[in-house]
Amino acid sequence: MLKKLKAIAKELLAITAIRRVYETVNRAFLETFGSSRVLTHLFFVVSFLTFNREQSAVLRGRRNYYRNKHRDRVTHVELRRNIHRLEKGLIMRPRRDVFARDYITETIEFYEEAARQCRTAPGTMDTAEMEWAHDVLAEYFRVATGDDPRIHDARARFEAAGHDGVETGKIPHPKEQLSDIDYDSLEKLVMQRRSVRWFEQRRVERDLIDRALLLARQAPTACNRLPYEFRIYDDPALAKEIAGIPFGTGGYSQNVPAIAVVVGKLESYFSPRDRHAIYVDSSLAAMQFMLGLETLGLSSCVINWPDFEPLEAKMQKRLKLAVSDRVVMLIAFGHADPDALVPYSAKKELDTFRRYND
Repeated sequence: MLKKLKAIAKELLAITAIRRVYETVNRAFLETFGSSRVLTHLFFVVSFLTFNREQSAVLRGRRNYYRNKHRDRVTHVELRRNIHRLEKGLIMRPRRDVFARDYITETIEFYEEAARQCRTAPGTMDTAEMEWAHDVLAEYFRVATGDDPRIHDARARFEAAGHDGVETGKIPHPKEQLSDIDYDSLEKLVMQRRSVRWFEQRRVERDLIDRALLLARQAPTACNRLPYEFRIYDDPALAKEIAGIPFGTGGYSQNVPAIAVVVGKLESYFSPRDRHAIYVDSSLAAMQFMLGLETLGLSSCVINWPDFEPLEAKMQKRLKLAVSDRVVMLIAFGHADPDALVPYSAKKELDTFRRYND
């Protein structure tokens, strides 16, 4: 027994020594190459594979953005972007008589493409999106009273686009005060939502999932693009398989009755400057989805998704993802096991993460 304890002690000392050497070398390396952008660039010239999947996804997304502009699609992200830009001009205070001159012609081109699709392939485009685009453009041409040839030309093309739209009121309006939920009620909901990893083994009603997704889509997104998909797996066998792919689910993935894979769509952007928007926008939607689930008697747990090539390749193949699709996170959900425990997860004090005017 004494020999065994000595052997274990030696092994622990060796592991500690190796870890300290690794940390020392790693720190020296990072202090050197992290000290300037030039040295950082040199490092990534050598280790170019580190972010290769992300770079490939951004470039493929930009390519697909332009390819898709003349294809029939359920949603037209370029139209959504420009219509939202018009909305922001309509709500400006004071509102100018003439605005959007730089992009109104482009917007009409996008609208004409959508109108063509609605005529030639009815039922293939999101009806609400087309109604919104038609209503906002109609309102724009009502208020754009300035004498500008680009606006006159755009108005004529709008009227000749061949879309027989009836205005449905999808235009800027005063903010409604619909909710009677006070801070204390919201606080209770937020405190109630915890990361649950143990669920009852029963199916989750799709009606409840869809209701939570309706709340998710109300989360703000850059230019109202909604650049994400929620891939839902509610078949128990599939849910367990998907839950077993990422790190961190060992020991409980077999207990997951349903799972959502949140996928960002980089084809929604024409510029690499917006490459982070999929992560911001889909995360906002994910939080509202989880709070929605909570109000419906369902619990959830976010599963982190690291940029780790073997897992990326496996998930891409299993979900048949395009190169421009990026997994942002997974969300396990279902009916919580009433006898299971959740971590306490102490949060930081307010003073540790809040700063005013600093």
